[in-house]
Amino acid sequence: MTLNMKRIKYILTSFIALLFLTSCNELDLTPEDYYGSGNYWKNASQVETAMQGLHIRARAYYWSLFQMGELRGGTFHVGASMIGTSLDAQQIVTNSLSEDIPGISNWGNGIYYVIFPLNQFITEVENGCTFLTESQRDYYLGQAYGMRAFYYFMLYRTYGGVPLITKPDVITSTSAEQLYVARSTAEQTLKLVKDDITASENYFGTSASSQKVYWTPNATQMLKAQVYLWSAKVATGDHAAGGQAELTIAKNALQNIMGQYSLLDDFGSIFDTKNKNNAETIFAFRFLEGEATMANVGYFVAEDRYFNGLFYTEEGKKMNDTLEVLNANPHLLRYVYKWGLFESMNENDTRIAATFLPCYSPADSTNTTFKPAGLLYRKTLGSINAANNRIYDADWVVYRYADALLMMAEIENGLNNFAGAADYINQVRARAYGYNGDLSGFSTAYPAEVYAAGDFADNELAILHERDKEFVLECSRWFDVVRLRGKDGKSICFSATSGYTDIDDNTQKPVLDYATQSHMLLWPINVELLNQDPLLTQTPGYPTNYGDRNK
Repeated sequence: MTLNMKRIKYILTSFIALLFLTSCNELDLTPEDYYGSGNYWKNASQVETAMQGLHIRARAYYWSLFQMGELRGGTFHVGASMIGTSLDAQQIVTNSLSEDIPGISNWGNGIYYVIFPLNQFITEVENGCTFLTESQRDYYLGQAYGMRAFYYFMLYRTYGGVPLITKPDVITSTSAEQLYVARSTAEQTLKLVKDDITASENYFGTSASSQKVYWTPNATQMLKAQVYLWSAKVATGDHAAGGQAELTIAKNALQNIMGQYSLLDDFGSIFDTKNKNNAETIFAFRFLEGEATMANVGYFVAEDRYFNGLFYTEEGKKMNDTLEVLNANPHLLRYVYKWGLFESMNENDTRIAATFLPCYSPADSTNTTFKPAGLLYRKTLGSINAANNRIYDADWVVYRYADALLMMAEIENGLNNFAGAADYINQVRARAYGYNGDLSGFSTAYPAEVYAAGDFADNELAILHERDKEFVLECSRWFDVVRLRGKDGKSICFSATSGYTDIDDNTQKPVLDYATQSHMLLWPINVELLNQDPLLTQTPGYPTNYGDRNK
């Protein structure tokens, strides 16, 4: 591992001493006391504080989830923004990855920093903490196993087989050699994920919870559906796709939560900071002013000084602080979605105004006609505080009910229930057009927008495009194009139908070229990892200077 021994020990012994500024109503993020490693795990309050710390640490990696789940998906503009700034993460956006330019380093920019404390928590609570009641112990372990499965699944979808570390034994290591861990196979990694999900289910038992910002039994069911849907369709290394048997497991997991949540009538209100804990959200990372905010979202908007009076509406009206960015922290526009994604959305689809602000520039010197300049993002921009500053305090929604419905559409499609797949698509689409729960009204008002079931491949493409409109910046697009299938049966990322045109590129291209980039469904690991751990091997398909290890 790249973490040196001292840092690993620090992670395992001091994660419970995380310091945060304030607390929130549902997730108290301020430890009541400082507990040193020598006197920890002595009472229920300490265990509760440790669980809070685990959620805090998990939340800190929200941007890694974006990098791993969205950036490679073919929806981001390449080059410069409309205000002239160079765009970030271009090697990821363009899929120009190698062991020297891996896009992300150190296993998802340090996902093991989340996993190590989870291992410690599971070991302590499972083998000790006799002061806890049985129900307390089981609920804590249901949370911890579910969260560990979540992060190992992120690693699995990103790298395939990874080092499997489930015990905090490294805390007693006395040499670097004891910390070397080889990559397990893809099948072994996926088995750990599934085993952890089963453990989470068993510990939760019949428990129920309406919490949104702690891991819950329903979060485990959403994860289980994701895992088995992926396992059913995506072959990775020595793992062969499981087909309909695993689709049925995924369907049963989702049926466990159906009826407990509902789509909100107003799409934009899902992300409104005044509407946290809403009926559609299943699990989210909580952000609050003065405690922790999603500052990186600021890289999707332009500051007033680079925007006011410089861009226009399509009708030619000058735009001035339309997004009320107001005294935002000094961010430059670094991430821009492709214009073709915006154009794919019908003007009557309410998601378009809730997600994007299209900006135009004069097409000629007369200022009478206007051409697309670029897109600003607006879905999770947070709020304006009392000091008139923008605060990026919207919650980062990990699971919501619309995802359950579109996963059900994909499952039914895989089980050859094409009409059922279309019904789930239309439930999500009806809400977008203002007819939530009223499919009859939707079909009367917008007959051309009602999805009529096609064959398997047609439905897969329809599900992809519905997810594209629904889940912008929700860490889904890359995983969607890998998992969904094209007409040739391959991942749809190899089909041009998965691509979007852009302002300066009207060609619809696949996300990846099958002939030369089929290995890039997985990411490379960075050269520093290979250099520091002699047991590690490079992800198959990537040229490496450490080829002898891969034999």
